[in-house]
Order: sequence, then C-alpha cells, then structure tokens
Amino acid sequence: MTQKDEWLKVESLDMEAQGVARNSEGKVVFIDGALPGEEVLVEVGRRKNQWEQATMVALRRESAQRVRPGCPHFGLHAGACGGCKMQHLHAASQVAIKQRVLEDNLAHLGKVKAERLLRPIEGPAWGYRFRARLSVRYVAKKGTVLVGFHERKSRYVADMKQCEVLPRHVSNMLMPLRELIASMQQRDRLPQIELAIGDGITALVLRHLEPLSSGDAQKLRDFAAVHQVQWWLQPKGPDTVHLLDEGGPVLGYRLPEFGVHMPFKPTDFTQVNHEINTVLVGRALRLLQAAKGERVIDWFCGLGNFTLPIATMAREVLGVEGSETLVERSRQNARHNGLSERTSFEARNLFEITPDDLIAFGSADKWLVDPPREGAFALTKALADLRQNPREGWTGPERIVYVSCNPATLARDAGLLVHVAGYRCVSAGAVNMFPHTAHVESMAVFERGEVPPPREIPVAESTEVALTQE
Repeated sequence: MTQKDEWLKVESLDMEAQGVARNSEGKVVFIDGALPGEEVLVEVGRRKNQWEQATMVALRRESAQRVRPGCPHFGLHAGACGGCKMQHLHAASQVAIKQRVLEDNLAHLGKVKAERLLRPIEGPAWGYRFRARLSVRYVAKKGTVLVGFHERKSRYVADMKQCEVLPRHVSNMLMPLRELIASMQQRDRLPQIELAIGDGITALVLRHLEPLSSGDAQKLRDFAAVHQVQWWLQPKGPDTVHLLDEGGPVLGYRLPEFGVHMPFKPTDFTQVNHEINTVLVGRALRLLQAAKGERVIDWFCGLGNFTLPIATMAREVLGVEGSETLVERSRQNARHNGLSERTSFEARNLFEITPDDLIAFGSADKWLVDPPREGAFALTKALADLRQNPREGWTGPERIVYVSCNPATLARDAGLLVHVAGYRCVSAGAVNMFPHTAHVESMAVFERGEVPPPREIPVAESTEVALTQE
C-alpha cells in the first residue's frame, strides 16, 4: 500500500498517459498527471491486488519535458476536459514516446523487430482536428447549454469556452453554438453536433431527436450565414443525414502530390488530421513502390484514400471494404478523378476473410492494409495459411504496407506475417495523427521472404495498446 508521505519515482507512461511507478512494496502505481523521471506524492483513489490508481498531489522533481498546457480546460481539476491527455508533455517527447510504444508492442506482442526505423511523421500540434463529435447538453438547473467533449473520466459534458486542438474558427464558434442551441425550442432534444471540415467548407451535423420547427431551422440558417458553415441534419441513424438546404459546395479534400480530389459526406470516415494524412499517403505510396505494370490490392479501402493515389502509379488496383456505402462512394470518387479504368471495388467483411477468398480475389504484386483498431487478423491469417499451404496459381504479395491505428493489433498481425507467413519487417515508424492524446498511429513495411517451418497459427487474442517502457 502506498503511504501518503511516500515519494514515488515515475518510470514510464501507460496507455492513458498516466505515470507508472512502483511503491516501496513493489506494487505498480498509475499516476494521473505525472511524467517519466519525476518524483511525486500521490493520493490513491483505487486499490487492487496488483496495482493502484492515484493522482499526483505534489511534485519534488520535475521532468525537463513538462510544459504548460496550451488549453485552460486541460488538467486534473474538477470539470477538466477529457479530450486531451498529454498537453503537459512537450510535443516532441509525445512523438518519441509513441515511437517507443510502437517498438515495444512489436517486440513484446509480435516478437518482431523492424530492420529500420522510419522517422516519425508529425505536424502542427494545435488546430489540427478537422473532425470531431461534440456532445450537446442543456442543463436546466443552470439554464445553460454545454457544447464540447466529455469531462475527464466522466459522462458529463465539459464547460468548454475554447478548444486549442480544433481549428481557430471552430474554437471561436463554441460559445455562439451554445447560445444558438439555448435559443432553440428543441434545445433539450439536440444531443450532438458532428464536425467535418473539407477544403474551404465547415460542415456541422446536428443530431435531433424530434422534428425541427420552422423557427429553429431558420435560426440554423441565420447562424450559417454569420459563421460560414454548412448545416446537415440527422434525425435518426447515419443514413438519414441530409443537408438542411440542398445545393452549395461539396465537402472534399485534396491529395496534391497525386492530383486527386476526394469528395466525402460529413459522416464518412476521413482522417482527423488532413495535413498528416497528406504526408502519410505520400510516404505509404513511396514505401509501396507500386509500378506501372503491377496489380495492387488496398484492403479496408474506405473512400479510396490510398486506392486512388495508387491508381495513378499502378496498372490496376482493387479496393476492398466492408461497407457497401463506402464502396459506392469509392466508385464515385474514382469516376470523379478519371481513374475508373484502373480501379475496381468490392464490399466484403474482412474480419471473416478466408484463404479461398484470397484466391478468388487473385494474386497481387503489392498490398496496402489500413484496418480499424481491431487490426487485420483474419486477412493475415489467411495469407499465412496460403504461404504455409501454397495453392497452384496464387502467390502472396511481394510487399505489404500496413497502416495501423493500434500498435497492439499491428504487432499481433506482424507476428503472423513474420513468423508464419515468412515476411520480413523491413521498416516501421510512428505517425502523430492525434497530438496531445495517447492515440498511436503507425506504419510498417513487410517484404516476402522464405516460408518458415510449419507451425500452428494462433487464435486472435484481445490486445490493448500500452504506453509502457518495461
């Protein structure tokens, strides 16, 4: 048990950006607000047999990487915003820690070491968030409306007057949005505003549980005219999203290196950080090294964020995605960019893909894999099975670029690719898509090698990313 007067030395950070220390009994203590190298006094809030959870109450030795947070709503105080977890740590140190997370997960979970480490991709630390889901809450007791992210470790909406990770014009809109919602008849039936920013367009999707009155609709129009935004309405599920008033400019973003323009709807998945996405796509394609005579498969292709740029380089690209809606949007984007002849798209549940499915899709020279947090276990397992048990007429890709938003599942899949499928992990690196959060984006490159001796392919296990340096 940690004593109140016991100074703890912080060794590392965990997945929630909590300091990790050990008390005099050797028990692990997770400490909110503490950074590696610091000596702190804590107040323990939760005790388990193997660990304790605590909050820093005094600091004796401060880390040289500790900085003043850029937002007044960040911190450990009551009502603090929970949108960011690492504003107290220098931005460059955040990137270094995320790179270490990637290396540790590859080593410990996948038993894999990249032959070369890629320089981390990083960009602006503030004003980068072009997508956000803002909760809306009418607080009748206070006669006010709150618009923003949830409080730290709470379901309550934080009382936010600004947000430094949102673009400046959106941050400046938070208080006017509160005033707008407070003035509407349905103010207690409007739970959410989703933000999506395209090139020169700011779209706001208002979730409403009851039909809007004509007066409320007019208030939205007046707000749009003043703040230069585009209102969309969502009466039920995502498929009900529609423009308040038809017409107007179309949301989209550009990938100038490849001459590609990507239209999208505000509820479609796009990367939060457009600047990082531009760099990420460029690096991924340089690492993929697709040539004019080659066939490429883009697994989990989404809107075609990688598919269409690849089509400017390769002979043929197949994009495979689980959502029929996104597949149709990909086809539309291919036509929009004049790339239909080089692209094809199919909808398929990639979490249930089999070796027979891979054979049906055909051989490809290169793969681009960009799965959600769950990773691509079924896909890599199917590939490993075919590498261990070859089928006539089918060969695995010579190169795979794997873009990941969860280094734990990347490491699990990398273990399959290296130890069962016979690929080499030639390079890997972190991508700081979400500065000031504990979210770790990364990229790894695999090249086909000799198939190792037969071995049992493991069953997928639950994996969690850990920001530890053990």
